Amino acid sequence: MSTALGYRAFGTAEVQEFFDRPDPAPGPHEVLVRVAAAGVNPLDHLLRSGHVPDLSGDLPFPRVIGMEAAGTVLATGKDVTGLGVGDRVTGFALTGAGTYAETTLLLGESTARIPDTLPWTWAATIPVAGTTALDVLDQLDLELGAALLVNGIGGGVGIAVAQLARDRGLVVTGTGSAAKRGLATKYGAAFIDYTAGSVVGRFDAVVDTVGGQSLREVAPLTRKLISVGDQSVTELGGEFVRRRVDRTGLERVAELMAEGRLDPHITETYPLARAQEALALVESRHAAGKLVIDLSR
Repeated sequence: MSTALGYRAFGTAEVQEFFDRPDPAPGPHEVLVRVAAAGVNPLDHLLRSGHVPDLSGDLPFPRVIGMEAAGTVLATGKDVTGLGVGDRVTGFALTGAGTYAETTLLLGESTARIPDTLPWTWAATIPVAGTTALDVLDQLDLELGAALLVNGIGGGVGIAVAQLARDRGLVVTGTGSAAKRGLATKYGAAFIDYTAGSVVGRFDAVVDTVGGQSLREVAPLTRKLISVGDQSVTELGGEFVRRRVDRTGLERVAELMAEGRLDPHITETYPLARAQEALALVESRHAAGKLVIDLSR
């Protein structure tokens, strides 16, 4: 048996509860993992609220919260290749097992080994924030010296985009509330406080992590617009990020972290017993950097 945080019906935070479940058995394409750390993301509360039905499918309740984790492989499905029992891995829980749990199932083709030197908490941020940033920049394919605006630079994806963009020789500017200025400048980005007035300027590309009205306000600043969270970007002439959830992307980001070229900027870690606090902070939209649930302690 293992403890997990989940929900028995869609709704607000009130539907969340801890419960025990048997260790799930891996299907042919899955790996069973003892979770050492799990990343906390906006998608987690959106799924719990029932706002992303395309990703929820017809999974039975109760459902476990969480999409990304790092841990140790306990068992592998018969069709999984390249992974074995005892491997340190990071990956996506794309078949619905959740990651706010002591054990979970990750999709084999969306799980990768990680270097022994990489901390569990860092590895747990790779699947969502890390590979999203990688996908965004690969999709934009900007030239050296191009000017990039990151709309909402203070979150996990925004700060990862900023670092990887700078690593590629791009000139980065970020928007955020005044409290995020130090975080942006720490990673070499110019900063615009969006609470002080309209964002102005001209950029070779804009990466939006905020959506909504904020997306509409920055859309005119570029001819190359991409959003990571708002599908309506296509109505503004932009593109939604094309996500790749394969092993190659996970390995690339793990290597960047191991080489010191990407810091996930984890601002706080929480034990599983306090996972609801972490998710509430992310849901409030006041979290800076990345929050992680640490089960390795």
